[in-house]
Order: sequence, then structure tokens, then C-alpha cells
Amino acid sequence: MSAFTDVELAYLDAQPLMRFATASPDGKPDVAPVVFSVDGDSIVTAGFDITHTVRYKNVSVNPRTTVVIDDLASVNPWSPRGIKVMGTAVVEDHDGDPRFRISPQVIISWGINDTTPGIPKMERRVVG
Repeated sequence: MSAFTDVELAYLDAQPLMRFATASPDGKPDVAPVVFSVDGDSIVTAGFDITHTVRYKNVSVNPRTTVVIDDLASVNPWSPRGIKVMGTAVVEDHDGDPRFRISPQVIISWGINDTTPGIPKMERRVVG
């Protein structure tokens, strides 16, 4: 069984950006908008020379991370939807370039699996 539901996978595939949050060892937060894709049960993201980014430095010493992919299905009625993934990140080599692989431990989604009108209920599940 995949970490993500089929509906979540379709949603993730349709989204161009996510917000990637990391923290330094002393807890200083950083968040960056990045492109991403799903690879198996993981989310992967790279970029231009990630070795010079704050997130690269943070992940090197503190692998805990959170990413958020969200949008508004509609503004009238107000219909937010999204997926929040809490887990760990590692830097791996991919065809000679470094990239991040984010492994989910907790997935929280809203407005994706249950599309009942109105403010969506959050669904939380532990994976892995």
C-alpha cells in the first residue's frame, strides 16, 4: 500500500510547487517554495545547486522536515485543499546531481480524499 492515496497522488501530480520547511540544529526555521515530484512513497526535489541553500545546510544536520502542497479548489465557496507531509529528508545523488528525498512519517490532508463542500475536515495518518 502506498503512503499516499490514489486521489492524493493525482492531486500531487497536478501541483507545480510545494513549500519545504527545515530547521537548523538550534531551531531556526526556513521555508522555501520548490518544484517537486513523487517517487514511490517519497517526495523528491532538487534545484539549481542546492548545496548552497539553507535547506541543504539544515538537512545535513537536522533531517526533520515538513512540506506543504496546497491550493484553493474554489474561493466561492471557500474550498481549501492540500497535503502536509512531516518526515525526514536526506540528500542523495541523482544522475550526478544532489537532490532531497523526503520520507513521510505523518501525512495530513484536507479537501482531497473527502470533497464535501465547506471547510474540509483534516485527515491525519501515520505512515512508514
